[in-house]
Amino acid sequence: MPSPVSNVADVLEKGAAYLAARRVPDARIAVELLMSRLLRCGRLDLHLRREVVLSGNLLDAMRRGTLRVAAGEPVQYVLGEVDFRGHLFKVDRRALIPRPETEELVECVLGCEALWAVEGGKPVIMDVGTGSGCMILSLAIERPGSFYAGLDVSGDALALAQENAQAKGLASVVPFLHGELADVVDPGKLDAVISNPPYIATSVYEQLPGMIRDHEPRLALDGGPDGLGIIESIIGDAAIALKPGGHLFLEIGHDQGGRVGAMIEDAGYTDVQVRRDLAGHDRIVHAVIE
Repeated sequence: MPSPVSNVADVLEKGAAYLAARRVPDARIAVELLMSRLLRCGRLDLHLRREVVLSGNLLDAMRRGTLRVAAGEPVQYVLGEVDFRGHLFKVDRRALIPRPETEELVECVLGCEALWAVEGGKPVIMDVGTGSGCMILSLAIERPGSFYAGLDVSGDALALAQENAQAKGLASVVPFLHGELADVVDPGKLDAVISNPPYIATSVYEQLPGMIRDHEPRLALDGGPDGLGIIESIIGDAAIALKPGGHLFLEIGHDQGGRVGAMIEDAGYTDVQVRRDLAGHDRIVHAVIE
């Protein structure tokens, strides 16, 4: 890394150039995230601190973080946290880093009036493949009073989700369970199943950038030969676990809308909707079980 400089503007400029030269995606954003964490301010507030002189300790910390990102480690893991819908969640190699598209899935759930209009106004919602717990915990924060639970086959991911629940004061509100949906939920008990399952085909997974492939858990990304193996299992298990009229919300790959929609219809769901993300790609499927 370049020799130390002392003010925020210079550190950001030279840090971004250093990462860009090593082909790190979104280099400027990465160094701004590192700096905002060190200065305990929002990334968009850094322009107000351009002339702030950094201490030697802060310069050393910035250098260490920049070198880790340059070596291929995701900046979110370097920071140890990620902003998801305005809530900070702990993240590390035990679980997938939440993406903006998954925030859109949560928005879709929150906007489903029929779900929140169930008798008593307190739906029972299960997050399958919960990972860090960011989706189900965000719902519990934003729509308190309903019944929430997270499920995962990874004990490591569940431990991370429980740490996040504890940090948010939700450890007694949102339980996290180990196993498959069919093994832990009796038929007809849920009002909604939500999931961001692994949906990347194995051949595509092998070609992912090293920043993803070498750091994020394969279990959370690799969906099998066609990317649809786990999705198909969730569709079938949810059809049994959901009450009549219950809702299924899935995040899917950008080219999977037609195939997933057909699978859902074949499994007995109705009102199948494939929604596009902000980039215009098929990304979220919402359906209702008969």
